[in-house]
Amino acid sequence: MRKIVASLSPLFLLVLAGWAPPAHAVSKEMVQLQTQVQQLQDALQHLQETQDQQLSVLQHVVQQMSDSVTHINATMTTLEQQVQAQNESGGSKIDQVSTQMQGINDSIDALRSRIDKLSAQVEAVQSQLQNVNTQPSQQQPGTPGQPASAPSGDPNQAPQQQPQQPQAPPVNDLYQGALRDYNSARYDLAAGEFGDVLKYYPQDDLAGNAQFYLGEIAYRQGKYSDAIKAYGLVLQQFAGNPKAPAAGLRRGEAELALDQRDNGIRDLRALIARYPQTPEAAQARSRLNGMGVRVAAKPTAYRQ
Repeated sequence: MRKIVASLSPLFLLVLAGWAPPAHAVSKEMVQLQTQVQQLQDALQHLQETQDQQLSVLQHVVQQMSDSVTHINATMTTLEQQVQAQNESGGSKIDQVSTQMQGINDSIDALRSRIDKLSAQVEAVQSQLQNVNTQPSQQQPGTPGQPASAPSGDPNQAPQQQPQQPQAPPVNDLYQGALRDYNSARYDLAAGEFGDVLKYYPQDDLAGNAQFYLGEIAYRQGKYSDAIKAYGLVLQQFAGNPKAPAAGLRRGEAELALDQRDNGIRDLRALIARYPQTPEAAQARSRLNGMGVRVAAKPTAYRQ
């Protein structure tokens, strides 16, 4: 009997060892979990520091560009004074100054577009920071990396929504490409690109510029009737755009080119009444004086 008990003792000890709780394994898993949590917290803190640095850089660049716009505006004021001083000295000098002012206007438009894009980037970085701070609390337990609001249903639904997004270059790239083609006298190509700006980005600030240059293209091609319509759309739909005064001036000039004297005089006077302090208004006064026509004192609304 003692021999049987002695032979069973090692087996009994093994069974008891198997029943003992895996305390060492549980402790090891807890340490690993705590280490992973600490690593995630360190990574989150590093990401926040990086995003803060990016925000600081973007805000500095935006401030520099704003200062550049202020400097350009001061230059515009100086050129406007030159135009007013040379009203009676002939058209050649005025045309030279007007060309310079047109180039500066284009530079201002490009700077404003870049400032808007940088501001959008700042907002995107801030939004990312907010998402990083809120995302861990929004995830469902047991499904790491899976958002709580993951859509379910037909897997073909997402691909069907993709074609609704416009497949077009960024608005600034599209506009700058059109402007280069316009300055290179590739008018047909530029007209298509300016048309794409209006098609894909009708609410962007550059849409008014694109509409203005469609009028310029028609004017340079001698299509004065089309130019008058294009300039009219600028005045009707983008009255607050920086190109609106130029559109009013060019519309009056296009009408005069078609021997529509009364319409041209009326639109030049309306330009002076609506934008009296602009360089275009100074040119309109010079044009009316050259025609022997008085500048109307009473404001006149634009024709629709």
